[in-house]
Amino acid sequence: MSERITRNEVIHVARLARLSLTDTEIDEFTGQLGDILEHAADVEALDVGDIEPTSLPLPMTNVLRADVRRASLARDEFLTQAPASEAGQFRVPPILGEEP
Repeated sequence: MSERITRNEVIHVARLARLSLTDTEIDEFTGQLGDILEHAADVEALDVGDIEPTSLPLPMTNVLRADVRRASLARDEFLTQAPASEAGQFRVPPILGEEP
């Protein structure tokens, strides 16, 4: 593996990010970042000249159903299914925990 980032560069970036790293962490991150940069160089070296740009690998279609107006339940019908109703509306417990 050719080292693509130096220990001093890792220390510099850590200082800019205001990270306090131990010597062990600096050595570990130097190796990991070197591996990442080596992989990025491999990807960069690929010949993608004849590949069409795309934002998604698979075609996407709209997954929403059509917005169609249709009949709904009558107010009295769904209010009969509510635990409590009053004046044509759902009756719910008070939000502050007070008794009605």
